[in-house]
Amino acid sequence: MPRILAEEIMDDPAQSEADFRAALDGLETLNRITFAHAPLHRFLDRAVSESGATPLSLLDVGAGGGDALRAAAAWAKRRGVALDLWGLDRSPWAERHAAERGTPARWLTCDLFDLPADRRFDLITCSLFAHHLDDATLLRFLRWLPAHATRRWLILDLHRHRIPWAAVWAGTRLMRMHPMVTHDGPVSVMRAFTRDDWRRLLEEAGVAAEVRWVVPFRWAVTGQGG
Repeated sequence: MPRILAEEIMDDPAQSEADFRAALDGLETLNRITFAHAPLHRFLDRAVSESGATPLSLLDVGAGGGDALRAAAAWAKRRGVALDLWGLDRSPWAERHAAERGTPARWLTCDLFDLPADRRFDLITCSLFAHHLDDATLLRFLRWLPAHATRRWLILDLHRHRIPWAAVWAGTRLMRMHPMVTHDGPVSVMRAFTRDDWRRLLEEAGVAAEVRWVVPFRWAVTGQGG
């Protein structure tokens, strides 16, 4: 299944705030029923085990409605770890949506590449963000991560395959999700990556990272900070 860079409605700046927020709620539901935050918790376990450090600052890139940040906050509360949480999203509506959902994080509304070179965080994460980027921009992002993370970084994203495409296509319709989700969900799978894609892109970027399979049909890409 070749990578197809079809347009996602969520990336269209002409979308309405109501549609954007409805789509975020739908994506949060999908993340919850697919246990999407389990690899984030394992990443945090590893980061704390390696460093023994607390507090740790964490930036979530493409934070959207903040569900990954809320998952990180819940993990930190259970573990007794102090996390200084930050969300970054270029949408003007993301921060308000995240705040209304009780996300305990400070916020940056900007393009990630506008972040000053000296603005760094212990940990950087992103979930279901990388597939929104074309190869050239993703290469730039892969180099950006170790430049802005002092300890570790994590990319969580989809695996491109016919099975998850069919599951997302059918599931979003059976659950009567918002039209933006029923459109963008299958498109996201078509835009996603295989293991070979990740290995090629990391090699081209000159960035060392681990690429691990995550059930169901996802990849966790982790690397050291600079």
